[in-house]
Amino acid sequence: MTKSVDFYFDFISPYSFLAYKKIKLLNKNNEININYKPILLGGLHKLGDITAPAFNERKMKNMKNDCELVARKNFIEFKWNDNFPINSLGLMRGYLVVDIKLKKKFFDLCFDAYWKNNIDLSDNKNFENILDNCSINKDSFFVEIQDQKVKEKLKQLTNEAFKKNIFGAPTFIVNNKIFWGQDRLDYALDEYSS
Repeated sequence: MTKSVDFYFDFISPYSFLAYKKIKLLNKNNEININYKPILLGGLHKLGDITAPAFNERKMKNMKNDCELVARKNFIEFKWNDNFPINSLGLMRGYLVVDIKLKKKFFDLCFDAYWKNNIDLSDNKNFENILDNCSINKDSFFVEIQDQKVKEKLKQLTNEAFKKNIFGAPTFIVNNKIFWGQDRLDYALDEYSS
């Protein structure tokens, strides 16, 4: 079995964005086998009876400052989104339905739009721009993300993450060991290299 890093993410998570950017810098030659695992962070929090930092004023203020510090330290272009938080259901289901050849582009464009360019992805026109840039048929895309199988798949992935004791994003799993948070990426990669 090939060793891999399972990367649990949600586009709504600024820390997932920061981790993804770090991974891109470290994995330019695709030497690290990354399995991208989309989850619905709101659903995961609900399963774990967790109040997200977005709904706690003190945590939210610290989280914004913290993300900006991490971004500066790692030379990552980052802008806190004025529309945070949004419902990421369409984005996460979208990742599941996008053709495998377009996933990377979709991934990049969604993350950059929200956490670099301060674009409101809850506005369908903005979301449709991403689909246009990926050459994705909008009509079929919006039908597919409403398909019951796709809804169940995202729910299943979120439930599986919960059963693995994952409670936030990003989370990395390597050799059945959990590493939570963008600041634990180096530890996950050490485990991957061992």
